[in-house]
Parts: sequence; C-alpha cells; structure tokens
Amino acid sequence: MAIFIRTKIFLEETGALAKFTGQFLFMGKQSRYEVREFLIQSYIIGYRSLGLVGLTGFIMGLVLTMQLQPSLARYGVQSELPGMVAIAIIREIGPVLTALVFAGKIGSSIGAELGSMKVTEQIDAMEISGTNPFKFLVATRVIAATLMLPVLTILSDVICLCGSYLGINIGYETSFKLFFNEVIQHLSFNDLFPAFIKTFFFGFAVSMIGCYKGFTSSKGTRGVGNSANSAVVMASVIIFIMDLLAVQITNMLNLN
Repeated sequence: MAIFIRTKIFLEETGALAKFTGQFLFMGKQSRYEVREFLIQSYIIGYRSLGLVGLTGFIMGLVLTMQLQPSLARYGVQSELPGMVAIAIIREIGPVLTALVFAGKIGSSIGAELGSMKVTEQIDAMEISGTNPFKFLVATRVIAATLMLPVLTILSDVICLCGSYLGINIGYETSFKLFFNEVIQHLSFNDLFPAFIKTFFFGFAVSMIGCYKGFTSSKGTRGVGNSANSAVVMASVIIFIMDLLAVQITNMLNLN
C-alpha cells in the first residue's frame, strides 16, 4: 500500500512540475522582458558561485591526479596521465560535479528565497500590484541559471586541469606546455561538444526545480526549509538521470 501511495505522490509531483515548466515556456512568448532582474540574477548565480565551483574543481583535479599517478606508474603508462585526467574531467567530472555544486548552492537558494516570498505573501502582493511574479521571479532565474552553468563548467574544467598539473608536479616535473599539449592531443570534438551541451539542460533543470519548490512551498519556516532541501535532492537526482540519458544518446550517435 505504501508503494502505491508513494508512486501516486511521485506521479502527481512530476505532473505538477511539467505543468510549471509549461508555464515558463508559455511566458517566453509574452512581451516585456525583465532585463535588469536577469542581469542581477546572472551576477548572483554566476559570479558569486565561481569561488565555490573553482575551489571544488581545483581540489578534484588535484586529488584525481594524485590517486591515478601511482597506479599508472606501476604499469609504465604515466605519460598517459594528462590525457586520461583531461578526458575524465571534460566528459563527466567537470559537468556533473559543477552541476551538483550548483544544485546545492543555487537550487537551495532559489527554493528558500521564493519559498520565503510565498510564505510571507510577497508573491501575492506582486500580482495585486500588476507585476507578473512568474515572469519576474521564475523566468529571470531560469534563463540566468541556464546560461551561467555552462560558463561555470568551462571555468571549472580549466581550474580542474590546473589542479591536475599541480598534482603531477608534486612527484614529478612536467612543463606547463607539455602537460596541456598532451591534454589537447587526447581531446576531440566528441568529448567537448556533448559535455558542453548537457550543462544547459543541467542549469535549466536545477533552476526550474528550485523555482517550482519555492512557488509550491507550504506555510511556515518548516515549509521553506523543506522546499530548499527537496529542491537540492530532486535536482541532484535529475542531474544523474539526465547525464545517463546524455551518455546513452552520445554513444548511439558515435556508433552511427
């Protein structure tokens, strides 16, 4: 019985989120875009997330290199380390790790912010005053997050590779030029393009879920906390599902 109840709740939640996403897509056809609010959200979502994303990427590149280096040295293929790390970072670790950090920081922030506005009836006040809250609050955040996450991912990949370069030079000495020549030689268009494209979908999903959870937040401080928490959990699960689908589609296209 409990399984049926949970399945029903899951389907209802999925349908409500799909309806909410449809509202966003419909809003794009209407005039009067909130350009100023979009620029503010781009600064908050993009620039203010750079420090955390960069630090996470640098540490991940450093740790990954230090973990792989002894194993490759044991088999005498240490020269392949820059290429292997680059492929792992560009294809999967960079986009997914950045998206998860993004979900934890931005998804929870959007859910809590809009949830607080919902609980304190600020959204209702905006409707009464003639401002479209969906266009002002949701559209600006979703578009900003969709555009900013790919930029953050590119920067995170570069910083992650810098961490990898430092990791190699802890035990051995490798020139900066040689390291990045090895990285470029091992990467191809099929590594870069799919990894870049899927970050747009990650950013869209994280921001849309955060906005949905905020708009449907229940009354009270507990409801706001639940909105922020569930936004992160749901966005993280969706990121893994979308990444799995992206890998399957990419593999199918490569085979063809």
